Amino acid sequence: MHIGFLGLGNMGSPMASNLLKAGYQLSVFDLSSNAVAELAEKGAQACASVQALVAAAPDVLISMLPAAVHVKGVYLGSEGLIEQLSKPTFLIDCSTIDPHSAREVAKAAQEAGHRMLDAPVSGGTTGAQAATLTFMVGGSADDLQYAQPILQAMGKNITHCGDSGNGQVAKVANNMLLGISMVGVAEAMALGVALGMDAKVLAGIINTSSGRCWSSEINNPYPDVLENAPASRGYSGGFGSDLMLKDLGLATEAARLSKQPVMLGAAAQQLYQAFSLQGHGSLDFSAIIKLYLKE
Repeated sequence: MHIGFLGLGNMGSPMASNLLKAGYQLSVFDLSSNAVAELAEKGAQACASVQALVAAAPDVLISMLPAAVHVKGVYLGSEGLIEQLSKPTFLIDCSTIDPHSAREVAKAAQEAGHRMLDAPVSGGTTGAQAATLTFMVGGSADDLQYAQPILQAMGKNITHCGDSGNGQVAKVANNMLLGISMVGVAEAMALGVALGMDAKVLAGIINTSSGRCWSSEINNPYPDVLENAPASRGYSGGFGSDLMLKDLGLATEAARLSKQPVMLGAAAQQLYQAFSLQGHGSLDFSAIIKLYLKE
């Protein structure tokens, strides 16, 4: 099977590498010529443009792009992928975008005779490198069955979320909760330490009590509580605060369009917006605790 891969960033590049390891024929394109060259060295066919990737006539085309504007720009319109593909092609968009945009692109694809899944991922760069990503998939069950071996080459957990766009629904809801929970853990840890508690002892109590969650147990925001957490290496690596801000924005925009209140989600978005404006957008999202700590 011939797969085309569009978007070789921090997530896309290792995902594409794992497809090569699984034995798939792969053609790739990215705006970064260095990223394309690195995949070519591993055995992929390098394409100089989106048009060249289309001309390679892959059976399946996977995209991993930064935002909805890029996804719609690539797929839609007279110059978009959907109109330019010369044969029915199976499309998988792994970008994290809003559900409404995902459904718009899927509808256009289906009307043009292509099958399409939205399949955003969770697991970060570590999961992308280790092929242990979680895929949240929107689209038909039959289409997911067809794509299952491809997704299994890049991930470990693959869940069918329902119709087109529902993969994005799952992603934005999950990441909104993650942002809210990190703010809560940051507040609790900062309060406990300010009141005289040892941070490691407090974290241990939380993680064996009812306050336990991923943000407290795996990515505790207090420095030096967890040896391997970003908080213990100056908040480098991990999931960037600006990426969390993006996902919270997707959640609140989707909520606005559906007239669904997300009061805590909106509050978390404002906190991350303020944090980003302070110049901390590149730090791991657990660094939000800096808003609570006394310098």
